Amino acid sequence: MESPVPRTRAIAPTLKKPPARPRSKAVAPLSANSATTTQSPTEETTRRPRGRPRKTAEELDDGNRRRKLMDGAAKLFRTQGFAATSTRDIAAAAGMHSGSPFYHFESKSALLYAVMSEGMTMATQSQQQALNALPATATPREQLHTLIRHHFEILLGPRSSFIPVMLYEWRSLTPAQRKGIARIKDSYEATWMPVLEALAQQGALQAEPGVARLFIFGALNWAVQWFSPKKGKSLDALTDEALALFIRS
Repeated sequence: MESPVPRTRAIAPTLKKPPARPRSKAVAPLSANSATTTQSPTEETTRRPRGRPRKTAEELDDGNRRRKLMDGAAKLFRTQGFAATSTRDIAAAAGMHSGSPFYHFESKSALLYAVMSEGMTMATQSQQQALNALPATATPREQLHTLIRHHFEILLGPRSSFIPVMLYEWRSLTPAQRKGIARIKDSYEATWMPVLEALAQQGALQAEPGVARLFIFGALNWAVQWFSPKKGKSLDALTDEALALFIRS
């Protein structure tokens, strides 16, 4: 056997130290006002802007087309009747293709419900705004005058089709839809009761408040059958005559 080769220690090579870099002056940290904080990509992408995001042009256009459909449908339901109006008629009135209404409403029945419910909701809101515009010292008579004038506006004004549709196409709603409309209508009419009760306490009301409310709405709503602005009577004059009919002077 050959004698083992004696092991020798490996001598590590000597490395020269790199020359020392010149020291730079310390940079003062940025002030709190001028400091810019860096965010991780995750934190930066997950942060959302405050508030509701702005609607896109397409979303705004969808809203306008939906409103055109409802306005066109309301006029057709009023003049032709719900049963005799087709979705093709509604689309044509809004300047759309025949299938477009189903993009916004699942059925003609759903469109009828939207015409009534959104119309009554807007009427309830504008009624409250009309009352809020009165001075705090307004008398019950002045309040009733405002309520009657507002009701004539939604009955006979520029966008007045939804009330006649609600009056004459009630039978075309489903039972569930009728309950929904009844809740909004009851809220609208309930605003009249404190005013009528105040007039009754003054002895100015011609009937018991609950019965008077039914008579008043029956008489006012019937105006859609006979009123014509071409005959020269204004809504203000009509309001004065209705007020004289319902309460004692």
